[in-house]
Amino acid sequence: MRKFSTGTEAALELRPDHPLYCFRPGILKADAREFMSLFPGDTAYAVKTNGEPMVLSHLVEAGVKIFDVASPGEFAAVREASPDAEMLYMHPVKAQSDIRLALETYGIRVMSLDHEDEIAKVLRIVRALDLDPGSITIYVRLQTKAHATYELSKKFGAAPGHAVELVQRLDRIGFKVGLCFHVGSQVEEAESYESALRSADWVRNRAGVKLAGLDVGGGFPATYGEDPARKQKPMPSLEELMSRLRSDIKEWEFDEMPLTAEPGRVIVARAFSLIVRVMLRKGRRLYINDGIWASLSDSWTGKITLPARFIPDPARKIRNGDPKKVVPFRVCGATCDSVDILSRPFWLPETIDTGDWIEIGHIGAYSLSLRTRFNGFYPDDFVEVSTPFEGEGEPESYASLETMGD
Repeated sequence: MRKFSTGTEAALELRPDHPLYCFRPGILKADAREFMSLFPGDTAYAVKTNGEPMVLSHLVEAGVKIFDVASPGEFAAVREASPDAEMLYMHPVKAQSDIRLALETYGIRVMSLDHEDEIAKVLRIVRALDLDPGSITIYVRLQTKAHATYELSKKFGAAPGHAVELVQRLDRIGFKVGLCFHVGSQVEEAESYESALRSADWVRNRAGVKLAGLDVGGGFPATYGEDPARKQKPMPSLEELMSRLRSDIKEWEFDEMPLTAEPGRVIVARAFSLIVRVMLRKGRRLYINDGIWASLSDSWTGKITLPARFIPDPARKIRNGDPKKVVPFRVCGATCDSVDILSRPFWLPETIDTGDWIEIGHIGAYSLSLRTRFNGFYPDDFVEVSTPFEGEGEPESYASLETMGD
């Protein structure tokens, strides 16, 4: 992998005509270590956020020893990165064959569930393999409601009363039992964890079972761009959120048991940026070589403000417009699908034109894991960059919450 000081340097030297990911391993390691220093328990990186081999191997170098996995593909990726890493199989709904693979081949001994039928699946495999249930910890996932950019309570989680029954049933069988929850992705208020802890305390008190641990899930917010038009209050900083979380954990008396968190976005978001090229400017429309079916799904949902930096092509000598004037552009993706248009405009210098580049920052979370091969487009070129995206100065542009017509 070629190395550069900045994304701008990479763009001007390589003149990429296809999307180019800029990987910042130093940022990845620093953000991982910061999280581990602030959370009062074990850190299990959520592989679904970005499971690239380069990411997993550098996280191992940073000291991450536990990974939250959800599928055989993720089992294999983690084992390739580290033969000694512990894996937590925290997908609540699992294929029976995958449960067997996890227990028999990968030695996984921690799982989660939210329904009695899942208990039957696990127990069937445990008995077939002649394993001691007491060697396996099963976390019952609680249904939670919180304020987050991406709400995750609609699909998984047992209601409190149901959770009590599941905890008691697992305990009677002989499993070690814990509680877990996930308050959503990109939490907007620190109170979200307090509400989930209150629910966990309710279940604990009524179940009457000694818990093996508490997993507070993910949701820890990453740093993105600041849209001047944004009327909502800014996301809490990681330090603010962690301070409140530590206090709430102690208040609800969960501080005496093993604790686990499953961060993803907050660790990997800043570690990547993406350089795209303007393939065509058509009035106030820019056609770029990436889009919603590849790296820019967060720009499609319109819920994340991605910072961006204009990198003009020095080969273009004549430009129209005022270079100091920033205006909104509708951004169209690379595929033939007419849906492949970002939901919000990017505000960029009026002089941007065909052949110029845009470096989009902080796209390490989910951008790579959600890219598809639709229409034959699949960005997969990487360079290593040492300077943080914001290290080149404030970005000239951002994806605005404002909408615009065609």
